[in-house]
Amino acid sequence: FEGTGPQILGNINAPPAVTYSAVIYSLRSLVGQDIPLNQGCLAPIEFNIPQYSLLNPSTDAGVVGGNVLTSQRVVDVVLKAFKACAASQGCMNNLTFGDKKFGYYETIAGGAGAGPSWDGRSGVHTHCTNTRITDPEILERRYPVLLRQFGLRKGSGGEGIHPGGDGVIREIEPLRPLTMSILSERRTLQPYGLEGGKPGQTGMNLLMKKNGIALNIGAKRSFGLDVGESVIIKTPGGGGYGKK
Repeated sequence: FEGTGPQILGNINAPPAVTYSAVIYSLRSLVGQDIPLNQGCLAPIEFNIPQYSLLNPSTDAGVVGGNVLTSQRVVDVVLKAFKACAASQGCMNNLTFGDKKFGYYETIAGGAGAGPSWDGRSGVHTHCTNTRITDPEILERRYPVLLRQFGLRKGSGGEGIHPGGDGVIREIEPLRPLTMSILSERRTLQPYGLEGGKPGQTGMNLLMKKNGIALNIGAKRSFGLDVGESVIIKTPGGGGYGKK
C-alpha cells in the first residue's frame, strides 16, 4: 500500500486493522477450500502502509467511515490485483435519520461484481459486510416515515459475458421534519469491470423538493428533510466480467 495518499480531513480514514481485515477476507475468498479465520493467515503477508496515510492515520483522525466504506475499496484493490472478479458496489450506503426523540440507522444493498464463472448478484450486501434491512411494514409502523419505493435498479449492473448485479433504489419520505445523513461511496467512479466487462453504474443520492426539483446531495452529507420532501438513494451496480 505504498502509494496510499495522506489522511483526509473527513471521516473515511481507516486504521491498519481495517486493512488487515480486508486483506485476510480477500485472501480467504481466493483459497479453494474453507479455512478457519485466524491470525496465521496473515503470517506470509508483509504490510507496508505509510504513516499518516488514509490507511494508517493519526490517533485524532476521523475513522467512522473507514470500517464501512474504505474497507470495501481495499477489497476492490486486492481482488483486482489478482484479477479475481469485477468490482462490487464498494459501499454500504449508510443512511441515518432522526430528531431529538429518536434515531435510525440502516445500510442499503447494491450490486455484486461478476467473475469468470458467475453473474453478479443483485440487491445484496457484498464482501466483508452482511447486515439486514428493516422490513417496510416495521419501518413505517415504528418510525415517522413512508417508504415510497424499494426495488432493484434495473440495468445498473455492468454488461459482460457474466453481467454485474444491479443496485437498488430506495425512497423515504418523512411524516415530520427530520435530519438525515448519508455516508456512501462510488458516486463518482464506476465499479470496474474485468476482462472486457463493462463497469457498473455509479450511485446517486437525491433530495426531492416539494416543487419536484431533484437535488444531488453528493456522497456524504447531512441535511434537513421536511414534510412533502423525500430522499432517493440509488446504489451502485456491480461490474461485468468478460467482453460480450
